[in-house]
Amino acid sequence: MFRGANAINLDSKGRLAIPTKHRQPLLDDCAGQLICTIDTQQSCLLLYPLPEWEEIELKLSRFSSTIEQERRKLRLLLGYATDCEIDKSGRVLIPVPLRNHAKLDKEVMLVGQLTRFEIWDAATWARQIDEDMQIERSGGFELTERLQDFVL
Repeated sequence: MFRGANAINLDSKGRLAIPTKHRQPLLDDCAGQLICTIDTQQSCLLLYPLPEWEEIELKLSRFSSTIEQERRKLRLLLGYATDCEIDKSGRVLIPVPLRNHAKLDKEVMLVGQLTRFEIWDAATWARQIDEDMQIERSGGFELTERLQDFVL
């Protein structure tokens, strides 16, 4: 389970260092094999351990190539999906097209989301969190059934 937000600097080659608390579990669970792709809803990236990504691919394999909405989702998610591997120094190279999509430069946020990570430009992340907090505080949204039952 991945949780927490980690501020990380990309190096000059576009590599990010996986925090040590996540490194060993990733090496144990998937031998450091990861898949990175775009988030089609927001300007961030999604980083999956290979077994988690394989479950996504199984769902995607059921999509139709004749239904435009499904073709579009396939084109975007699979078209950007890139194999990544944790190197000996605990870093992952984020390819240029993916960095461009998320507008990643130097300062990024690696955000745990249970079974995957989101990778955000740090400034974009800060704006998103501010927006999310304003919406949460205003209560100006419809609660789903799951949210109605959720209490901290």
